[in-house]
Amino acid sequence: MKTAAEPVTTISTPLRNAAFRRFVSAQLVSATGSAMAPLALAYSVIEQGGGAGSLGLVLATNTVPTIVFLLVGGVFADRLSRSRILFLGNLLAAGAQGALALTVATGQATTASIAVCGLVSGTAASFIVPAAQGAVAQIVPAGHLQQANALLRLPGNAVKVLAPVVAGFVVAASGAAWALAWDAFTFAAAAVLLLGLRLDAPLTTTGGVLADLRAGWTGFRSRTWLWTYTAAGTVLVAAWLAGFQLLGPLVAARQYAGARDWGMVQAAFASGLLAGTLVSLRWRPYRLLAVAVATGGVLALPLAAMAGGLPLPLVLSAALLAGVGLDVGIVTWTTAFQQHVPQAEQGRMSAFNGVGERLAIPLGYLITALAAHSWDSRRVLLACAALIAAAVVLNLCVPDVYRTNRAPAGDRSRDGR
Repeated sequence: MKTAAEPVTTISTPLRNAAFRRFVSAQLVSATGSAMAPLALAYSVIEQGGGAGSLGLVLATNTVPTIVFLLVGGVFADRLSRSRILFLGNLLAAGAQGALALTVATGQATTASIAVCGLVSGTAASFIVPAAQGAVAQIVPAGHLQQANALLRLPGNAVKVLAPVVAGFVVAASGAAWALAWDAFTFAAAAVLLLGLRLDAPLTTTGGVLADLRAGWTGFRSRTWLWTYTAAGTVLVAAWLAGFQLLGPLVAARQYAGARDWGMVQAAFASGLLAGTLVSLRWRPYRLLAVAVATGGVLALPLAAMAGGLPLPLVLSAALLAGVGLDVGIVTWTTAFQQHVPQAEQGRMSAFNGVGERLAIPLGYLITALAAHSWDSRRVLLACAALIAAAVVLNLCVPDVYRTNRAPAGDRSRDGR
């Protein structure tokens, strides 16, 4: 029974927290630009006469910095104010996208200039990602972390359903420059919103960056649940990219109605992501990490369905379930991470985990390239589905997965080692 002297908690949702509302607003604004940017970027290359090779170079220069600099970004996220890093990172991204929009609009864009802007944007992302991961746990009480993580994904998933269509109309009507300019504006607006968070630096240290990085690696290795999840996730993401993103359109062109049906599959998957977010707002499983691992297995469903040549309605149902499972898995994983890694280490731990996921991108392409010489697309799809299932099953065999559960209310100190 509460006494008169005890404080009464009145916050029933993270949205009552002014700092969290500011953070969500920044995410929403930024998401509207980020969801339009890939299509605009592709057509900015096409408009200046580039082909597949030029587009591949541009995409690589955007991805490589996030792998190279992500660990440095994680160290700084544990040493400096995360709100200041988020502000500067979004401002840098706004400048890069603004410069790109200007060169495209004036007809001065080249593959090299587009690649340089992508390099700067990728570098900014390598500092934004680990800082954002740790910032949520600084803003929101432990008991509301899952709901906060779901609310953060809600606007992004909703935007993914509509933004590509809007981007297509904008690019078709007025060119890629306008969509890129909007992306730059949203980064700048997000920077202004994030500047008002005023988060303190989570760690006071007298050591150097390398010392912090070594300490972070030691902490990462000591958490069996963390490094095994990262290793399994690298395989899972690689197989998913190879199967769904690369081979999916090819298989749709051969055994379904091509772009029309593949667009429906993509829409079903995006709708599943949105539905998964809504599920996460209501369902609060105790075994957070076990749920995060197990739900990754549903990504094998649409790959197996296409490999087996199943009718389109079954493929759409599988894609919908895959989206639901992926989003529930992301929310539960993020919550487990925030509750079981101390705030002073979350930037570095997030960076080590993020490097594993980003290495999956070239790994997925390599898997596809090697397998395509020996097997047809449907057999490769089936192999990718089997890899996903194997990664999930092996990860579920790790005992620490079942010990990394929801922290008791008010407990923010659990370490999860």
